[in-house]
Amino acid sequence: MTRTASRLTLALIRLAALAGTTGLTGLIIWAIQSDDFGAAGAWLTGHPWGMVTLGDLYFGFLIAAIFIANIERDWRWSLFWILPLPLLGNVWAGLWLCLRAGRVWDALHGRNAGTAK
Repeated sequence: MTRTASRLTLALIRLAALAGTTGLTGLIIWAIQSDDFGAAGAWLTGHPWGMVTLGDLYFGFLIAAIFIANIERDWRWSLFWILPLPLLGNVWAGLWLCLRAGRVWDALHGRNAGTAK
């Protein structure tokens, strides 16, 4: 891929991650203002498909944590991004992707992640 194409691709990845992060943040704000979080949590933990949804969510956090741990160069940064995942969820993971898209791209393409920004 040419340098211009890779810059465009990274910009599109960052834009998609930012759009998803912003949209999810908006949904969370709307849900907090619209409904009782405790009642929703009780429903999730009280129904089989709610439990499947929670299991799927937290398995996704585990996958994101493994990915982050392998992309970050310093274990302190890994912990900074991984530890809040169970509380801040995919909004946090999306923010990480916005900031680390270059490293992710290089890692996926077998290049030295140390040169990407």
